[in-house]
Amino acid sequence: MVHRNRVAKLVTGLAVVGLLVSAVPNVHAEKSPLKSKVFDLSEPATQLVRNTELHNGTVMQSFAVDDVNKKMYVLQLMAGGQQLPGENGPVTGAQRDKNGDMTLTQLDLEGNKLGYMFLKGFGHGVQMGVEAVGDTTYLWIETDSVTEGSSGWGTQLARFPFENGKILTPDSDELEKHQLIEGVDRTTVNIDQANGLLTMRYRQDGAFHFGVFELDKVKRKQYTPIADVPQPSVGTFQGFASYGGYLYLLEGSAYGTSGSVEPTGSTYITAVNLNTGEVVDKQLITAGDDMSFREPEGMAVRIPDPKHPQKAELCFGFASSFTPLRLANVFSIDRLLPEQAIKNKE
Repeated sequence: MVHRNRVAKLVTGLAVVGLLVSAVPNVHAEKSPLKSKVFDLSEPATQLVRNTELHNGTVMQSFAVDDVNKKMYVLQLMAGGQQLPGENGPVTGAQRDKNGDMTLTQLDLEGNKLGYMFLKGFGHGVQMGVEAVGDTTYLWIETDSVTEGSSGWGTQLARFPFENGKILTPDSDELEKHQLIEGVDRTTVNIDQANGLLTMRYRQDGAFHFGVFELDKVKRKQYTPIADVPQPSVGTFQGFASYGGYLYLLEGSAYGTSGSVEPTGSTYITAVNLNTGEVVDKQLITAGDDMSFREPEGMAVRIPDPKHPQKAELCFGFASSFTPLRLANVFSIDRLLPEQAIKNKE
């Protein structure tokens, strides 16, 4: 059954602050216009996947959709208590987090589980991407995790094919690694399949940025960005996606934390113009407000018919239910408008 929840407009009086692109140390961007319409974040959201079990019972971190092969992939931190081949005994969840160990679940588009992989030492899974090459799905995920605080975070990007039941480490032969920018960390990735682009979020000198690269050139190890914008001020960061000329940022926290009060919550999506760095829209998201536990987790752009890439859907996820069996939910918005039309609605 398809559920619709009204996506509420941002409360009156919230000013959308334009942020201009500033020079990023050690990054040279060959600027080229990135064109598209922008998703209308005030539109109602459709629920695509509801209360779906993943391979582990931990909270979903991010997800991506292979539109060609009709599959969805969800990342989560590996659950505690598991012992994988080569390990001396069961490993706690806290240690898995510190190691950057993750579980990847393969679903069909109705939310039925089809397979899984284990990724040891990769990172935190804040965002991921997929690339379809014929009937093979390649995952783009952070790797080479470095521990900071209680968690492991990626420092490079990796591309590898999905293989059901496979256990990978950063040294596995299956990985094709990419270090797009020297000396950065907290690397996470999203693939704009419709426009052949890769967007990487990264941290440099304590500040987060988003670099946009042509996917084919990245695979040839040509790493000059065509756009690079600073991250605007957001709350608890939970994921991102890009489509054409716009970047979308997900923020928020579960009910009862960081000022998130049921049923309104604190989930927002921000739209950023990748050509200018300007914030063009920011909306409070109330989709899924009937969940008893509701934490925003991950974004993706879905192209229901790859032959018509201009008809896209902006998807965002929520974790629901409680430990030890968290569940995955995905919603989407599909109305695209010119940027000026979005601004005229304010």
